[in-house]
Amino acid sequence: MTTPQAHSGHGDLWNDDLAPTQAHQRTWRWYHFAALWVGMVMCIPAYTLAASLIESGMSWGQAVGTVFLGNLIVLVPMLLIGHAGAKYGIPYAVLARASFGTQGAKLPALLRALVACGWYGIQTWFGGMMIYTLAGVLIGHPLEGDKIAGLGINVGQLVCFLLFWAIQFYFVVHGIESIRKLETWTAPIKIVICFVLLWWAYDKAGGFGPILEQPSQFAPGGKKEGQFSAVFWPSLTAMVGFWATLALNIPDFTRFAKSQRDQVVGQAIGLPVPMGLLAGLAVFVTSATVVIYGKALWDPVDLASRMTGAAVLIALIILLIDTVSVNLAANLVGPAYDFSALSPSRISYRVGGYITVGIAIAMMPWKILESTQGYIFTWLIGYSALLGPVAGILMVDYYLVRRTELAVRELYDERGRYSYSGGWNWVAVVAFALGVAPNIPGFLNAAFPATFPGVGEFFKQIYAYAWFIGLAIAAVVYRVGMSGTASVGQPAVRSA
Repeated sequence: MTTPQAHSGHGDLWNDDLAPTQAHQRTWRWYHFAALWVGMVMCIPAYTLAASLIESGMSWGQAVGTVFLGNLIVLVPMLLIGHAGAKYGIPYAVLARASFGTQGAKLPALLRALVACGWYGIQTWFGGMMIYTLAGVLIGHPLEGDKIAGLGINVGQLVCFLLFWAIQFYFVVHGIESIRKLETWTAPIKIVICFVLLWWAYDKAGGFGPILEQPSQFAPGGKKEGQFSAVFWPSLTAMVGFWATLALNIPDFTRFAKSQRDQVVGQAIGLPVPMGLLAGLAVFVTSATVVIYGKALWDPVDLASRMTGAAVLIALIILLIDTVSVNLAANLVGPAYDFSALSPSRISYRVGGYITVGIAIAMMPWKILESTQGYIFTWLIGYSALLGPVAGILMVDYYLVRRTELAVRELYDERGRYSYSGGWNWVAVVAFALGVAPNIPGFLNAAFPATFPGVGEFFKQIYAYAWFIGLAIAAVVYRVGMSGTASVGQPAVRSA
């Protein structure tokens, strides 16, 4: 068996982790993908998404429907981009070379990696706070202490954050197969726990409480009558943005698929329906907390800390396991490959993982959460404005320009057809820039309203559709720019 490196002689684009997967590595069946998605869906940020929608005025039905629709939409690029991983066994960072060039692909890889580092840090902070809460419950009073100068958190919070970081480090060292096993085993447990939580809430409250009875504020006579569209579209964009990172780097997982059917069936089962059901569960349980505790508790960690006896211990341990499995699958695998692609001869998948977890600490995620107003919408829509154009370029290149046919060996060759001009395809770079540009004013206004108060209503409206607008513009510009290129329709050259 030969390798891409043997044919190209350019080790700067190749290492064992980035090389196409071989038959013996393709062990993932449809239920592994379904379990992967169930495991990732069942997470604290996903649980609390419905809260932001109900607080904005939606009824519980509208909130759950918006979550479901957003995930149904993002499933489309998941399956389309995932096709390349299953067909050729290549990761996202290598697939991007076909459109951006052998060197230009480092741009979308780095963008994806940095976003994932931010998410990895945020999820690790959530996990550390669970340990912090659990420790307070076990000793009988909340942990307290003076804040450390420069950090803004106390010693207990820092220790718990680093402890949770260390727990996850085991899986960084042992690679993607250990993550697959973790997801496969924890997914069924999470499903059972969801039903137990639902039963507990119903039993304690004697029903599901008042939130389910609240009408939409957008209905005739409501506080926000006639304003549904103004809330729905940015909310839908945020729901799409929630998994926009995975929509790009899904080949990192589908490259291990036993067949194309396995990745399609597994993802179709594992993403939109479980995500909608989790949103429904969050609404039902939170509605019950109004009766049980006198106020709505959307934060599952806060809810767990209020339970009594063994229930609080079990609940927090389950949440810890949940956060580990989600964080590793959603926010470690992708950036580990992406950082490896920046310098394959020096950075392996494992070293890329080390870089990811190191940056996650350096970013001090608690400060991100403090300083970003409405972080779910600012954060999600903001980076969806960056990743939407990349998704559009990848899909147009793979399906309309290449007709799903790639010269695999030349993806690892600096002198091959994907080298373009000095390793950069400037058509892709321009398409990306034009896709991002219209969303910049809206992002600046959303993230820093005091600094950029004069942004026009037109740009604010565009920003509400950030992922869709960016994807559409970049896709059209790229297709026009690549029309008539010599690479269109050329047959694939398979690795031997």
